[in-house]
Amino acid sequence: MRALDAFEGLFAIGLLTAFALRLRERLRHHARVAESHRDGLELLVLLLAFLGMLAIPVAHLSTRTLVFANYWQPTWITATGTVVFATGLLLLWRTHVDLGRNWSESLELMESHRLVTNGVYRYIRHPMYAAIWLWGLGQALMLHNYIAGPSALALFAPLYFVRVPREEKMMLEYFGEQYAAYMAQTRRVLPISPNR
Repeated sequence: MRALDAFEGLFAIGLLTAFALRLRERLRHHARVAESHRDGLELLVLLLAFLGMLAIPVAHLSTRTLVFANYWQPTWITATGTVVFATGLLLLWRTHVDLGRNWSESLELMESHRLVTNGVYRYIRHPMYAAIWLWGLGQALMLHNYIAGPSALALFAPLYFVRVPREEKMMLEYFGEQYAAYMAQTRRVLPISPNR
């Protein structure tokens, strides 16, 4: 195990916080799946995201395996990354609060699933993905390593670009005009005023 600098320590605490949040929500709001669209492609992009957001950074933080790809950068860049990463974690938490029992880590609809349009969902359709983009950017700025730093951005991108169209199709089929109207009022990951 190698010694972590202060920012790497903060990043590790952030990873543990995100894991605890996800575990808490899974245990707290466990609902039965009514409809699943999980398939091989879904599992593949989830695996890639797991590698980029957890496995590669943990390997970097806990071993010397990736030390050959380390680089130096000014502290202000790393500090900026810490703020971006923390903002992503805060948005991830808020998203889980707003979703409640409607959350699933995969393409699934839960029993008594309802369309959530309040809280952060009032401004963007996919705040959880926005949170993960912020996480990835923060990770890239916090971890001074050419592999571990950008791994979240690089390996989350396939999940985002594969899943979002499929998720929106699933929601349109399930909620119909209600979801179509919601789509017309919001953007995917960039906030806009609900009253345009």
